[in-house]
Amino acid sequence: MCEALWSESERILPGRDEISRVAETLEDSDPREILLWAIDVYGEDLTLSGSFGNPEGMVLLDMLSRITDRVQVFTIDTGFLFDETVRFREEAMDLYRLPLEVVGTRLSIEEQVEMYGPGMRTCSPDICCQVRKVEPQKKFLEAYEAWMTGIRRGQTADRADTPVVGWDEFFEVAKISPLVSWTSEQVEGYAREHNVPMNPLLKMGYRSIGCAPQTRPVQEGEDARAGRWDGMEKTECGIHVANGKVSRA
Repeated sequence: MCEALWSESERILPGRDEISRVAETLEDSDPREILLWAIDVYGEDLTLSGSFGNPEGMVLLDMLSRITDRVQVFTIDTGFLFDETVRFREEAMDLYRLPLEVVGTRLSIEEQVEMYGPGMRTCSPDICCQVRKVEPQKKFLEAYEAWMTGIRRGQTADRADTPVVGWDEFFEVAKISPLVSWTSEQVEGYAREHNVPMNPLLKMGYRSIGCAPQTRPVQEGEDARAGRWDGMEKTECGIHVANGKVSRA
């Protein structure tokens, strides 16, 4: 375990122009090297997001825990998560000794229904995603300079051009994606090699896990994210698309 990889008094954060140059330098780096760079550069101004639903986030959490126990982890709880996800989150954080903050909106589901209509009782997009995911994350990230995520380019067309490091205009932080160039096979291989725990729903046919009312198991031959927002063109909640924007209903 690394006790300190940075000196707070000596850190100089890269500017927006420099971030693009750094992305080119790190493009072919192993994710663990990218994590080391991020920790050295941003120190305690760095945070990691995790859904505790998908393999990528758990692999990144495992990698990070082998380097340091000081980086803040956060997760969004929409109030619509599977019970299995909530239980798994608690079990995982007993294993990984990193600080975790559960982030969410103060707006109750009933208040949301009153404001936006009865469809909000089943987390009907897109307003629900904005209110219960995007806005809470934006508020949380105000205290940080950099945000790490487990997204990969191969997951969706919207993520295909994701840089290793970029500037997120909407959240106003550097966005770091250490696994961005990995394939699903590489993620699964790391998980097997290091015995990384996984959400039990993944063994029940779910391949991309979000809010319970808008997530179903996928069938053989379907895309991994076909079970999200079934029957809709929607494939993103709004956190990872350009500038964090979503279409409001």
